[in-house]
Amino acid sequence: MILRSAFFALALASSASAQGDAAAQARAAVTMLEEAAVQLDEADGAQDRIQALTQTIQAFETGLAAMRTGLRQAAIRESQLSARLAARDGEVGQLLAVLQTIGTDTPKALLHPDGPTGTARAGLLLAELTPALNQRADQLRRDLEDVQTLRSLQTNAEARLRTSLTAVQTARTTLNQAMAERTDLPKRFTEDPVSTAILIASTETLGGFASGLSQIVTGEDINVQVPVTIEGQIGALPLPVQSIVLRGMNEADAAGVERPGLLLATRPRAIVTSPTAATIRYQGPLMDFGNVMILEPRADTLFVLAGLETVYGEIGQVIAAGTPIGLMGGVDAGGELSTDGDDTGAARSETLYIEVRQDNVPQDPASWFRTDKDG
Repeated sequence: MILRSAFFALALASSASAQGDAAAQARAAVTMLEEAAVQLDEADGAQDRIQALTQTIQAFETGLAAMRTGLRQAAIRESQLSARLAARDGEVGQLLAVLQTIGTDTPKALLHPDGPTGTARAGLLLAELTPALNQRADQLRRDLEDVQTLRSLQTNAEARLRTSLTAVQTARTTLNQAMAERTDLPKRFTEDPVSTAILIASTETLGGFASGLSQIVTGEDINVQVPVTIEGQIGALPLPVQSIVLRGMNEADAAGVERPGLLLATRPRAIVTSPTAATIRYQGPLMDFGNVMILEPRADTLFVLAGLETVYGEIGQVIAAGTPIGLMGGVDAGGELSTDGDDTGAARSETLYIEVRQDNVPQDPASWFRTDKDG
């Protein structure tokens, strides 16, 4: 009996903890989204609207990810509790009958066929069972309350989720317009579109194209310098997009193809930013890589990013660290829930490929960027 009571106490504590974690995560995500909404309002009138909008979109992306994780956990927990309660329908009826018998004031209910001695023994047994029965009744009651709390949480949070999705879409649209209207960035050189087109037609690899870029620069302005901020940051540079690493350098894919870069899984429509100050050496479609952005943070060093749907900026422009350089593709999942854990990458349907090239030699991006956690 003591072991059984201890088991039910442990189960109750576990239930409360699991429900509390899911609720706490979802509520914390609501706070993030509310703060992001305030940022969006302030960004409309901000002096540097592009920076403000970029930070707002990143805040929304973080909050939406946390919200979906919290809602998935709440949905899973609610399903587990509902299934457990459904399986205990018979137990609930028996438990209520016993508790009603214990609580009756009718002496006949306590009479035992063996007479007064049997009645006394039965009374002692019921007295011993009563705490455990009451504890089981309390557990069932709390499970029911947890289900009601989780369902209410999901309803309220899903409404917040839908509102936030609309807000972040508005922020992306506003950012697109702001980037299109931007004219204040210095340019180190002017692109030669004919030579660029010839290079694209004559190369078959991403590395070959990147290596040929330095040969087609014209009209270089030596008075425009890129702030050298990469020194001392190698190994600690932020990834350009919130993501997880799917494959490392030279890891073969399902077809056995190896590439000298990182493959990142991102959420649909995620914002991509420059990890450091750099010159835009190329931006636009390239072979079968989708839109490609090639950045030069310092002489003889290139960051090659492939797989974007939208790219910002012009070739030759000098940009600061954290400047938005594009958006990933895909369609946002909206407020729909999934039982797939976000940490597995299941919610990240888009991929961004990154190469680092120094003196035209591929480097391991994992030794340049922070890849030990969600970027």
